Amino acid sequence: MDFNQFTHSQFIAKQIQNDNLFQPLGDIDLSRAASIEISKELYAEADSKGFTLTELLESDEYDPSGIGSPLDAFERQLLLSGIKLSGKSPTTVEQFYQQSPALLPEFMLREVKKGMSMRPELNKLIANSTTIASNSYTPFFINTDDTTKFSLRPIGDGSEVPQLMVTEQNHAVNVVDYGLALKTSYKALRYRTTSQFRVLLWYIGFKIQTDKIGLLVDCIINGDGNNNAAATVNTALSGTLTYDDLITLWSNFSPFEMNTIICHVNQLKSILTLSEFKDPMAGYRFQNSGELFSPLGAGLVRSDEVPTDLVIGLDNRFAVEEVITQPLMIEYDKVIDQRFEEAVISESVTYAKILKEAAIVLDTNY
Repeated sequence: MDFNQFTHSQFIAKQIQNDNLFQPLGDIDLSRAASIEISKELYAEADSKGFTLTELLESDEYDPSGIGSPLDAFERQLLLSGIKLSGKSPTTVEQFYQQSPALLPEFMLREVKKGMSMRPELNKLIANSTTIASNSYTPFFINTDDTTKFSLRPIGDGSEVPQLMVTEQNHAVNVVDYGLALKTSYKALRYRTTSQFRVLLWYIGFKIQTDKIGLLVDCIINGDGNNNAAATVNTALSGTLTYDDLITLWSNFSPFEMNTIICHVNQLKSILTLSEFKDPMAGYRFQNSGELFSPLGAGLVRSDEVPTDLVIGLDNRFAVEEVITQPLMIEYDKVIDQRFEEAVISESVTYAKILKEAAIVLDTNY
């Protein structure tokens, strides 16, 4: 078959169902895609540039997607190889290896990332995410002890200009490597379809993201090693959580805004059942879609890594930053060589405080 140009009808016949491929949009030019040899060397080139394989393929040197293209550069490679991800007869893992084994690591990486996106709460908790080239990171220290020194005021001749003192923290934060080994064999996977395999990969990504929320929670509560653990306020009566206690937590945020509450499911249930929050429409939305209401305008996030007696209030715009040295990666060489039992999915990440005052902990059992 001539892969240089797929017509509309040929594209339908190939039946490449990759979530966003159900609506073919005209002819697909595969001439540049067909000229590219996907290999370990190409993955190594992508790594050296800090790219994923998809990002490398999308660069001008390779096979960039035009405006309105129905497929990205990696999806065009799947199409070229006849890889089908769902539908009536999805490709098996064994067929994937037979048709184009070098595409499998990137397929796995993309599906793990889809699983991570299924736990979107993490992005609601961080003010910023940045990638650095060192395994050690020194956060800013922003001195907010005396706001009068940097409050806006008229400046007369010879008067002192307000100053916001920004230095570095005393201690650097180590960016830690986190990994998960995919402990399975080719024999166990060979007859599984890609549609089955991708659900496993989704779960891995979902679990990774859940664990990262736990890391962030620990940073909020205990600090990042720079004497910046969150301040704590107590409930009026130990062992209880009332509406007035949440108001107390909320009132301690000036000048910040408590726009997020993070807590264990047990405390989440306590908040959901407070009589002051029993809005019929809120109950209707929760019963029909699982959508949590926003007490005091704060979004609710469940994290069972939070101790059961604590409720975290957060201004997610200013509290915590995510620092990455190695984005999510998969040992592509081992996957290509069918050594699944040794393949590691890893990421190097840590969390650091930006402004200590943008997070406060409510202790219900003191």
